[in-house]
Amino acid sequence: MTTDAETDTEEPTLTIDELAARAGTTVRTVRFYSTKGLLPPPVIGARRVGHYGPEHLSRLALIEELQHQGMTLAAIERYLGQLPPDLSAHDLAIHRAVVASWAPDTVETLDRRELERRAGRALSEEDVERLVAMGVVGVGVDGASYRVDSGLLRLGVRLLDVPVSQEAILASRNVLIEHSRAAAHELSQVFRGEVSQRAAQDVKSLSAHMQPLVVQALLTTFQRSLREELREWLKGPEGPQESEEG
Repeated sequence: MTTDAETDTEEPTLTIDELAARAGTTVRTVRFYSTKGLLPPPVIGARRVGHYGPEHLSRLALIEELQHQGMTLAAIERYLGQLPPDLSAHDLAIHRAVVASWAPDTVETLDRRELERRAGRALSEEDVERLVAMGVVGVGVDGASYRVDSGLLRLGVRLLDVPVSQEAILASRNVLIEHSRAAAHELSQVFRGEVSQRAAQDVKSLSAHMQPLVVQALLTTFQRSLREELREWLKGPEGPQESEEG
């Protein structure tokens, strides 16, 4: 995979406590993964304090997703061992998205404390309202519990820090849903002829193999298309202009 330098320029500034909190895990777990070679070593700064970056956070998210798939620690070690050692946080996120596409939707009911633990941070009322608006969280009938889509929670929490209005996020979500459904429908038409004469077991086998490949292809194509669109926009007259005083 090609590293997207534009999305991985953030320096490793998280302490191990901050990394664990952001990942929704414990310091002990982070250290355990490090000793097993599942996480790259931190950058050692002043006072011999280790600093972690986006690639550590993305790798922890990938490990968590692999665990949700039922993989043992040994299997996870083998899986990560087959990945290029210099994968960026962006590329690791794509791997996680592909892995997540194999699993059915997982919706859990959590109380506020557990929701914040899974999110890896405290959530204000405004934060929760934005997560509800994005469809990541639903409020239970008792008003005190939350229905949470575990596969989307981490993405939703990251979007809370994006300097974009809630309206823009919702509009983006609607665009993605509309076009992904259209792409899924057209792809199903393409493959329907291939499986019409096959036995049911063969159809299931083909679907199991094709789904992660199609998701990988869609993510890669979208990534490249979006990068090209942003590049053209920044070059064009409608792109953001530098301040005359700067």
